[in-house]
Amino acid sequence: MTESRAKTATASLAIDAGRLRADIDAVNAIGRIDGMPGINRISFSDADMAGRRWLLGRIEEAGLAPRMDAVGNVFGRWEAGAGPALLAGSHLDTVPHGGPLDGTLGVCAALEAVRAMRDAGLRPVRPVEVVATADEEGRFGGMLGSQAICGEVGPDWIAAAVDDGGVRLVDAMRAQGLDPAAAASADRRREIAAFLELHVEQGPVLEASGDRIGVVDAVSGVFNWTVTLNGEANHSGTTPMDLRRDAFRGMAGFGAAIDGILARHGGPDTRLTVGKVALSPNFPHSIAGRAVFSLIGRDVDEAVMRAVADACRAEIERAAAAHGLGVAIAEQSWLPPTAMDPAIAGRLATIAGAARTMPSGAGHDAQTFARHLPAGLIFVPSRGGVSHSPDEWTDWAEVEHGATVLARAVAAAASEPAVTG
Repeated sequence: MTESRAKTATASLAIDAGRLRADIDAVNAIGRIDGMPGINRISFSDADMAGRRWLLGRIEEAGLAPRMDAVGNVFGRWEAGAGPALLAGSHLDTVPHGGPLDGTLGVCAALEAVRAMRDAGLRPVRPVEVVATADEEGRFGGMLGSQAICGEVGPDWIAAAVDDGGVRLVDAMRAQGLDPAAAASADRRREIAAFLELHVEQGPVLEASGDRIGVVDAVSGVFNWTVTLNGEANHSGTTPMDLRRDAFRGMAGFGAAIDGILARHGGPDTRLTVGKVALSPNFPHSIAGRAVFSLIGRDVDEAVMRAVADACRAEIERAAAAHGLGVAIAEQSWLPPTAMDPAIAGRLATIAGAARTMPSGAGHDAQTFARHLPAGLIFVPSRGGVSHSPDEWTDWAEVEHGATVLARAVAAAASEPAVTG
């Protein structure tokens, strides 16, 4: 195929929408539990690993070389051309009761992009790989799969990682036949030319503006804390209010301070969320002697993140002191804000024809890759801005459009000697 014909074929590349939808439906049959809503492929659960095995099978059917690495990342490699590979994909793990497209769309669309290229007779100048990363949803505090590929996690991090239920990462991995000691072997930065990801927006901006494609220019940083306030459990009827060491009231005092923290230190892209709370003894007639809660902070400016985090710590300590409580803050992860590659973002906008440049408030694998190599992230609209919910959905016409943009972007990047510029 001549160079001009190859460029024409790339620009007009078409996906098989029926094949893509069949893949999404098939993998989402894994992780549905009778009596429970949504998709439940929690990282390193049996359902999560079943989803990975399903993908390995689909990769092999597509004529690609399937592989799972030491931390559970799944790859499908098209051994074409020479040099570092173009990597495309996302993740298959979900939050509890998650939606059908978060991560899943990006993995299935990346596989469909490669199949469409092969169907069209395109010949890349570099290898192309589909990837489904492990634990993108952060059960163990980070984005394990993409961070391992990028050499960001070592044996000490792996050994120390624990989920919010006390399960150790090393135990969860070993239970699924994975080898925590071999995690360092997942580092492949030098083997990757660039990374591309398609994802649902998980917010309302594109739907509200009427834009069909979002091209992300920066991804918010995230800090993830688990806060424990220790007081004294006691009888709710006999203990005077001024003699209580009530862990709930300390937690509520911090919650009441959040608006002030945002007003003094935050900006339009700042987010603070207390999403999970556990009280002990958790009984109507007992004062809470212990409160444990998650605190997630986000912003696209790391200086703002630092200021907000410092203010959160100060307010937590102030609220605890007001109620005679002990404080422990486990800082599980700090992921800095990350800019996407400007050249790739420009190419994506050109391929899309019309796109909105926008930040991402949610973290994504592209954020990890972008710290080390050129990366791009494409959004399609989320109906009602809903995600991390069984009600998550994107209209199929928008799914097909986004997958087509991804396929043409993968084909363009894989078929030209320079990935960026």
